[in-house]
Amino acid sequence: MRTSVFFFIVFLVFTVLIVRLAILQFVEGESLREKAQGIGQNPTYIASIRGSIYDASNNRIAYSVPTQSLYFRIEKQYAEEEVVELATRLKEVLDTYGDKEAPPIAVEELVRKLDIEGKRTYGFLPRQIKIDLSQQEIAYFLENKQAFPGFEVLEEGIRQYDPSLIAPQLVGYLGRYSGLNMERYPYYQQLLETEETAKTYLDTEYVGVAGLEYMYESELKGSNGQKTFIVDSLGRVVGAGDYVKPIKGNNLHLTIHPEIQKRTQKKIEEHLVKIRKSSQRYERAPNAITGYAVAMEVKTGNVIAMANVPQYDPNIWRNGITEEELKALGSNMNNGTITEVFQDYGSKKENNRHPSSFVYLGSTIKPLTVLIGLQEKLITPDTSYQDIGYAMIGRKGSEQRIGNSDSHAYGRMDPATAIAKSSNAFMIDKIGNPLYMKYGKEKGLEVWDRYMKAFGLGTTTGSGLPRESRGILDYMQEGQTGQAALAYASFGQQGKYSTLQLAQYTATLANHGKRLKPQFVSHITDADGRTVKTIKPEVVSEIEFNERYWKEIEAGMKRVNMHGFEDVSYEVVRKTGTSQQWVAGGIVENAVFIAYAPAKDPKLAVAVVVPEGGFGAYGAAPIAREIFDSYFELYGF
Repeated sequence: MRTSVFFFIVFLVFTVLIVRLAILQFVEGESLREKAQGIGQNPTYIASIRGSIYDASNNRIAYSVPTQSLYFRIEKQYAEEEVVELATRLKEVLDTYGDKEAPPIAVEELVRKLDIEGKRTYGFLPRQIKIDLSQQEIAYFLENKQAFPGFEVLEEGIRQYDPSLIAPQLVGYLGRYSGLNMERYPYYQQLLETEETAKTYLDTEYVGVAGLEYMYESELKGSNGQKTFIVDSLGRVVGAGDYVKPIKGNNLHLTIHPEIQKRTQKKIEEHLVKIRKSSQRYERAPNAITGYAVAMEVKTGNVIAMANVPQYDPNIWRNGITEEELKALGSNMNNGTITEVFQDYGSKKENNRHPSSFVYLGSTIKPLTVLIGLQEKLITPDTSYQDIGYAMIGRKGSEQRIGNSDSHAYGRMDPATAIAKSSNAFMIDKIGNPLYMKYGKEKGLEVWDRYMKAFGLGTTTGSGLPRESRGILDYMQEGQTGQAALAYASFGQQGKYSTLQLAQYTATLANHGKRLKPQFVSHITDADGRTVKTIKPEVVSEIEFNERYWKEIEAGMKRVNMHGFEDVSYEVVRKTGTSQQWVAGGIVENAVFIAYAPAKDPKLAVAVVVPEGGFGAYGAAPIAREIFDSYFELYGF
């Protein structure tokens, strides 16, 4: 009996085991296998290769090169002598296994890169020590991890920029993703808000933070890859898992033409030297050290050139910028053609004695002033006015006298002649004051502002460029009478705008009221060169005027005196401007020039601004001549 009971119990135990094994294999097997595999997977993410940027001649001006870089992450507290000892050992390895032709790196520089105190990088972020590691350096650090705790070799894409410098302030540059202040970058902030896109970027990845690099981040980025290894409980690799290949980003093809851009840049630089040294009264401008120019196609909105002087080499970011280099760079990395940029003259006191990249338009506003006067029925094309050299504003007994340049009296004139002679008195007496008398302060300024925005002044151009300013509307400032605001605004002394806004304003004049969006990209291609998107002209807004009004202002603009266009083979519709601006210590004069050509069938609109450049006819017009010549030589009239 006891033997029978024993065998029966054994039979039941084996039956339960067999049934349990069957359940594990056939019922729970799949879920258990997934769980086991999940626990044993070690995923490694692979950053995508960023798309390239090409100029209008299909030259690659920005591209990413895959490379191996050495990073250091702080894992403990370091004493000062430990940091020096670590940097000394690190230098020995880099000197032994690195590129023998490259200049050796000093111990002090390695201490700075290690940044134990977190002066350059947050404590939890890895520090980039060296890029472009040799195969020997890679092998050494992989084999000697215990000797250098906290160091790791990572693959990343290093951004290279054309050393000939094609519109660097427009193209932009990259920054480390993990170190970004997300509040300044809405695109990245938005990605963090959804689970699907929260892990779009790796902490060590470099992303666009300025210019087109940021504006077209979603196109240039591509998709990260992932390689998965199967590991045991000790973390040892026991098999290969899945591999998802990274997808390269798309390529941008710009509207910026390299030859026109380079000739524009060179002309500004040479002309600044010339006017600083000139002995001629009307040309001499001893403090002119900056200049800005934008050339925009009238029919497409394509920006052919966007020049900033001084410019800078964006490759400075490649190996990590030093504090000294960053200080020397100053504000030159910012695009002064779209945002207000102040130059560093050595001290805050001296900086306040000089204007920024945004200056008053001066007389370049006068064609629009006349259009407003005609449209508001304040004048007609046949209006006659006796210019005595000045106009008076203000209440009786406290009048203010506002004169023409050099208080010149131009005599009898019509609206076209007022533009040609650049009469401040005409603009005040026939348009500024009458506009105030017709509407009063609030309504008058509202009407003026509406016309300004219709031509792209006082509002963003629609380009989409990050940090683009809408300008500075001084005619809206508090404590100013409506009469004074409209009087000064009528001849260009109440609004500071960007050079890009000026170019769009000029193109809108050429298009007879049709305002086009400035375009910087003609098309986008994928990694295989296939076009995935073509950028077409886009009308931002449109305002209608009587055709006779357009003829009146063009007749005046064609007669404007300018320097440097004496022997041109094409007819230029233009306006010079010499804007006066108060700065600490006195008044400075800024050179401004706008033009489009050819007159009968406009192709190109150009705007040039030279802060402290003096008279627009001398300080800015010759730069525009170079832009027109280079464009027509390439594309014809």
